[in-house]
Amino acid sequence: MRLVWTAALTLSLMGCASMPSPQTVQVPSAVPANIAAELAKIGPIVAPPPTEKLYAPLAEREPYAGVQVRRDVRYGADARHLLDVFTPTRQVQADQPVLVFVHGGAFMRGERRTGDSPFYDSIMLWAVRQGMVGVNMTYRLAPAHSWPAAQQDIQSALKWVRENIAASGGNPQRIILMGHSAGAAHVAQYLAHPQFHVAPGSGLAGAILLSGIFDPTTAESNPPLQAYFGKDKALYPARSAVPGLVASKVPLLLAYAELDPPDFHRQSEQLNAALCQASRCQGLYKLMGHSHMSEIYAINSTDRTVTDLMKRLVDRAR
Repeated sequence: MRLVWTAALTLSLMGCASMPSPQTVQVPSAVPANIAAELAKIGPIVAPPPTEKLYAPLAEREPYAGVQVRRDVRYGADARHLLDVFTPTRQVQADQPVLVFVHGGAFMRGERRTGDSPFYDSIMLWAVRQGMVGVNMTYRLAPAHSWPAAQQDIQSALKWVRENIAASGGNPQRIILMGHSAGAAHVAQYLAHPQFHVAPGSGLAGAILLSGIFDPTTAESNPPLQAYFGKDKALYPARSAVPGLVASKVPLLLAYAELDPPDFHRQSEQLNAALCQASRCQGLYKLMGHSHMSEIYAINSTDRTVTDLMKRLVDRAR
């Protein structure tokens, strides 16, 4: 079964030229049985604290073997314009791909790291151990900072990366931008609207969109959505990321969790359908057994459900 799945995944990530298909690929669960049982009890909701308790015992703790961390590097004037840079402590070959992560938090909250939590350092550790440079960023939050503040912040952070990352061994021409939840929405918005691009075509070698909201016109209307995109629904069509993502040439990884709330399913499926209709189908992956938070907390654990997908996208950027 594993060999069949790997072969299918490889073909899917090669793009529609070889295998155009709008069908969602169900990625077999690799969630440990004891955790899977608890996730099923929690159900299809966004539940960070109880999910973090399940995954924290699986995560590395500081000091991180073989990894150097530069924290609180400023990329702009706001108090939240900060990023952390993760590199190997040993001498490595220069020109490594760069993974930039944008956290979620329902548009109104979220941090790149809280206290001594191992999340989301865990994503950066995985990146370094795959031969990459990791960059973990924060950005301004709604409602004080509504659309397009986060896209402007991503633009500023990417400018910093392009100007400075070579000193850390990264290649500014091989940046992978990754977002989860609201972070995926922000990455999609950045990619879809050229006015925010740091270079023609976006300045990215790839983008990873995990459980995002891509079209406010069809998304569930709720306070977090309105806090960022505004209450005037007449503005939503121009703020949809779908048309711009369809027009983009940047390779994408699009995935969501089986235990995501239904709106994340619908949003990912809507985007996938639009991409496939435009012959831009790149594959949509449903992560069986995972929840909205477990899919991201599992990164850098023995569960490689998400990271196997990520690695194939990253390898295309090398």
